[in-house]
Amino acid sequence: MGTFFVAHGLLAHPGVGIVRTKGGVVYFTDLSHVWSLSPRGEKTIAVRNVHTHELYLDENGDLFGEHLWYEGDATKKWGYRVWRLGADGTLSDVVTAREGFRTDFSFVRDASGTHYFSEVEKRDTLFRKSPGRPAEVMARGFTDIRWITAAPNGTVYLVDRRDVVKVTPDGRRRRIAADLSKKRWFRDERHLVMGIWLDAEENVYVAVPGDGAVKRISKDGRVATVVTSRFPWAPSGGLVTPSGDLYVLEYSKTNAVRVRRVAKDAVETIY
Repeated sequence: MGTFFVAHGLLAHPGVGIVRTKGGVVYFTDLSHVWSLSPRGEKTIAVRNVHTHELYLDENGDLFGEHLWYEGDATKKWGYRVWRLGADGTLSDVVTAREGFRTDFSFVRDASGTHYFSEVEKRDTLFRKSPGRPAEVMARGFTDIRWITAAPNGTVYLVDRRDVVKVTPDGRRRRIAADLSKKRWFRDERHLVMGIWLDAEENVYVAVPGDGAVKRISKDGRVATVVTSRFPWAPSGGLVTPSGDLYVLEYSKTNAVRVRRVAKDAVETIY
């Protein structure tokens, strides 16, 4: 089947992609389109007809995602392309359409542009690829790497089945939270613990669909539930703004999607 980044959509469904520009525009995926949410709450389609599970926003405000497709049982072939929506609104492909799965572009990067990923045949291994250099092993010994996020300084936090592991730039790893979900909101083990992200203080947030909750792991190791989703919704991703507002990407069992904004003063808005 080939190799591809484990943070890739084939291994986890629904999507986790939600990002925010410096100007306050939020982009999120519903697996059919990528949507734009303005600071005033106006929702429009930003990129049509793309099946992307992840999104990446660079320092220039350019948005990156992919389009993944399956040709059907007759050929059993998969294909993908990687696209970029420029800050000026121009849409273009940075990886043209090709057969197989994505192996040369990661949506998880630090401030230097270094990519972080794990491959389907090596889900016990975390790889790192710095600009202009070949990929290298960053750390080994994991059980089943799923979603990954990186701090600006190159510290990596990843979901290892139901646990969260911190990996420092020198490759040292430490399990900072264990068994985050004890339930089965989805039938698939891979959907119990999903998207992972950081705030400005490097507290770690994790979407835990298995418990219908977003959990925060503080720097001293305490785990707390900060948002609970209401049935039939469950969280799959999120982000924290510089002011401390929390945006949560939620999916229902029928694959409907919405975004909840929980302001620092606890006032909630649903989009």
